[in-house]
Amino acid sequence: MLKEELEGLNISVGVYQSTEETFTIPLIPLGLKETKDVDFSVVLKDFILEHYSEDSYLYEDDIADLMDLRQACRTPSRDEAGVELLMSYFLQLGFVESRFFPPTRQMGILFTWYDSLTGVPVSQQNLLLEKASILFNVGALYTQIGTRCNRQAQAGLEWAMDAFQKAAGVLNYLKETFTHTPSYDMSPAMLSVLVKMMLAQAQETVFEKICLPGIQNEFFMLVKVAQEAAKVGEVYQQLHTAMSQAPVKENIPYSWASVACVKAHHYGALAHYFVATLLIDHQLKPGTDEDHQEKCLSQLYDHMPEGLTPLATLKNANQRRQLGKSHLRKAIAHHEESVRGVSLCKKLRNIELLQEVLSVAHQRSRLKYTQHQEDDDLLNLIDAPDIICE
Repeated sequence: MLKEELEGLNISVGVYQSTEETFTIPLIPLGLKETKDVDFSVVLKDFILEHYSEDSYLYEDDIADLMDLRQACRTPSRDEAGVELLMSYFLQLGFVESRFFPPTRQMGILFTWYDSLTGVPVSQQNLLLEKASILFNVGALYTQIGTRCNRQAQAGLEWAMDAFQKAAGVLNYLKETFTHTPSYDMSPAMLSVLVKMMLAQAQETVFEKICLPGIQNEFFMLVKVAQEAAKVGEVYQQLHTAMSQAPVKENIPYSWASVACVKAHHYGALAHYFVATLLIDHQLKPGTDEDHQEKCLSQLYDHMPEGLTPLATLKNANQRRQLGKSHLRKAIAHHEESVRGVSLCKKLRNIELLQEVLSVAHQRSRLKYTQHQEDDDLLNLIDAPDIICE
């Protein structure tokens, strides 16, 4: 039950998303790890007296400041000030460890932290768990900062992209540096997936940044947008694959895996829609840069469908239309899979904004296909090739 409650909090778009009125797909933040109170005073005072032969009362204020700092780190603000607070405590831990926690001696202070995904408590008497948990919360805080950014503004998208990249960097450092942490949310396997998730969300904001000024119905613009959408779809597909592997699969929230699958299909659909648009809506005209268009079209695919070549297709209005419609059919198939993915996950069904974004995109592809549908379409079924991202 606790695991389900944590999953509900972690997928809660109302808690962490930007308060601006937006029409953007919600992003996933990480919840902070919780901890129990720790009293440093008695142990540190005894150690000072025994090891350094100094009166411990001289350091009462410093010890109290350290305990206050730790307490403040349990509820940091969701902004850069919160990150700075956590990092200041992390640096203090390095100072304390070098002077009061000799590797050959147990100090008698028990640090307890709860797994952010399962709620299972883990306790240790050394500072390894304490330091690793603080770093995890730095990464988690960056994800919450990223999801709170206003993605309807260029500056907000840049901040979000930067926050998710920083989150990925912190979590990757945690994975490389603290390799024997007993808490499963900080295991190498789980951290690898969390890093992938943050990089995928950073890539998604790159796509949104390109689209924010508006997508002009122009050949080369559509090529760029299609490839960026394909890139987002690819990284989410890779993320979903990673989330589906044991042992991560047993502990990753089902709603997270569902989001990754839904977004993989959604952005894959957008890529096919934009390629369809550049093929159907644009024809080669006198003076058009044939070489440039041919190069761009050939770079969209590993290979052209059998019997077609880039330049010949660009010059033949019927071939362009038929290939474009094949991309629309594939887009619609991806849209249907994304909608189905939402319907299979109770938590995603409760996110109206997500359903609305998917529905609008789906209807746009269906409308364009209907506008160009012909009686003999079933006789001209070209299989649209996969789109290569940049």
